[in-house]
Amino acid sequence: MTAPSHAIAVPPTRFERFFLLAVVAIALAWSLAIARDRMTWLLEVVWVIAALPLLAWRWSSFPLTRLLCWLLAAHALVLIHGGTYTYAQTPLGFWLRDLFGFERNPWDRVGHLMQGFVPAILARELLLRLTPLRRGGWLVYLVLAACLSFSALFELFEWWAALAFGAEADAFLATQGDVWDTQWDMFLCLLGAIASLLLWSRLHDRQLGTCVVPVRHRPAG
Repeated sequence: MTAPSHAIAVPPTRFERFFLLAVVAIALAWSLAIARDRMTWLLEVVWVIAALPLLAWRWSSFPLTRLLCWLLAAHALVLIHGGTYTYAQTPLGFWLRDLFGFERNPWDRVGHLMQGFVPAILARELLLRLTPLRRGGWLVYLVLAACLSFSALFELFEWWAALAFGAEADAFLATQGDVWDTQWDMFLCLLGAIASLLLWSRLHDRQLGTCVVPVRHRPAG
């Protein structure tokens, strides 16, 4: 038998940390300056605003892996772009629409795909570093369950925003007339989480620097 693994994260270099922080901070400030709808902007980027001080506060005692830091920065930029223009009006979304022949601006789909793609590695890292859980089926299941539960919570936030702000929340909801928008959002989150685990798990394991310590059993009697 083996004891639970003890994972020690390999964090990004000092240069990488400041580079990622600068990119996200500049994008955030720029987006606030040109945001089309300040209320929608705040609702969309509040996760970024909350995450930055939290990461800074916990970094010395709990640094994250290089992979996770880059993924979090990419996710932040997706959220910021959506908040700046509203998801139904993003320039990159229109470019994707024209490129692939979509009927609608798909940037909200990109956002929900990222909602599983990035939090999957975040959940995986937290579970491996903070709990006795090891690699295997239960880890995969709990990571996927965590991503789907967050997606469901986000859909509840959208519902509450619609109840609180009425028509003013339409830009935040970004349904664009799709009656199946909620189902699509959660499905894409699940696909993103599965794709992320398939793509990044081995690299993530290397950056976690896992060490499995064997348990010695005393002879019977």
